[in-house]
Amino acid sequence: MKQVTRYLRLPFEFDLAALQTDLQRLLPDQWVLHYNDQASDGYWHCQALRSPHGRSDDILAFSDNHFLDTPLLARCPYFQQVLQYFKCETSAVRLMALAPGGVIHEHTDPGTNFEDGVARLHIPIITDPDVLFWLDGEPVHFAAGGTWYMNANCLHRVENRSAVHRIHLVLDCIPNQWLTDIFNAAGFIANPEPKYGDPSITDANVLEIIAELRQSGTVTALDLANRLDAARHIQ
Repeated sequence: MKQVTRYLRLPFEFDLAALQTDLQRLLPDQWVLHYNDQASDGYWHCQALRSPHGRSDDILAFSDNHFLDTPLLARCPYFQQVLQYFKCETSAVRLMALAPGGVIHEHTDPGTNFEDGVARLHIPIITDPDVLFWLDGEPVHFAAGGTWYMNANCLHRVENRSAVHRIHLVLDCIPNQWLTDIFNAAGFIANPEPKYGDPSITDANVLEIIAELRQSGTVTALDLANRLDAARHIQ
């Protein structure tokens, strides 16, 4: 069986000099401490280019509110061109900086993988070969100017062992057919659908759940029990 994709280089390259020029258009005092400050050692800060209600100081990745461009994005014509290149909806768009010697400790970001409806893309603007992501224990360097998908639902950490501030443009894209086609052409391998439709139901507990559903006796419960029993026999 082929290994599920943890990261993927997409076939998009952007003008590194133009990215860095736009970065210089932003004010140093606009950086906001990442809200998960317990997850890192060292300077881990963000600037919001798209955020809930378009607020520049809101770096949250998820919200029930509508994501809008912030005043910071308005300063940056090339960043705007980059976003327009992606023919899909974007939610959070942030610049994310990690200082020299900084470490983001191992963690997961549940719900941030392609299969869950969020494709988190990294476009490195300033980086170095000594900046490494570790994804389920595998080290990878995201090269500058390229476009990289990272499955943040897996265990990951970041180490900046270089002498530069690592700065990535990070886009949370909502998959559509255009993006799906791009991913598939790049060799994306999705997580298989749960055998029973619910990841909490496994071969180890399915018989117990079927018995409880049949004991309930309702039409809905019996229908679900029959579907689970049918799935149990699929190889």
